Amino acid sequence: MNIHENLAAIQSALKAPKSQFNSFGGYHYRNAEDILEAVKPLLAQQGCVLTCTDEIVLIGERYYVKATATICNKEGQIVQTCAYAREEESKKGMDGSQVTGASSSYARKYALNGLFCIDDTKDSDTTNTGDQKPQPEKKPAPKKKVEAAPAPAPEARKQPTERERWIDSLARGAVNAQGVKAEDAYKAKFNPTPEEWALVQDEVYHYKKDHNIQ
Repeated sequence: MNIHENLAAIQSALKAPKSQFNSFGGYHYRNAEDILEAVKPLLAQQGCVLTCTDEIVLIGERYYVKATATICNKEGQIVQTCAYAREEESKKGMDGSQVTGASSSYARKYALNGLFCIDDTKDSDTTNTGDQKPQPEKKPAPKKKVEAAPAPAPEARKQPTERERWIDSLARGAVNAQGVKAEDAYKAKFNPTPEEWALVQDEVYHYKKDHNIQ
């Protein structure tokens, strides 16, 4: 078997439980030691050796621990992955060597994650020691009550025009206070031509029909 076949077999069989618990974050996680403990029997089955090495590198103005995980088979073939962890300038309750050690453990864990295709959704792990208080859960904002739009004000009743009042009076055969019929009063006031009167009569006919006036 070549190294990639060895590695694929280990990746398929590897089960690394999250045996650690972060009381401040309230979640379980796995550390580098958990992965190493789970992978050692599988390495023996495949005749492979795993090594982890660290290197301190300066990137910009900050120091990082660069961890390299290397797997090697009997034929001397190797596969490597690297991961970085930045050293904190200071850490409450830790001296300088402990800060470097914590960064090394963190970087090695992620180098091993990459090598063995382990998915880990928690980032802070053991470095989350409660220096910062956990943020309270954000409650969803109350839903705003959507008020119904006010009903539109009723339109003011349109006042009939003078012509409309005349058509209504003609349609109903109205008689004024002096006893004059609407038809005679209209002709006396407007003196329509025969053609104009014919149009008025046509309008009166449709008005009576629309308003069910006999």
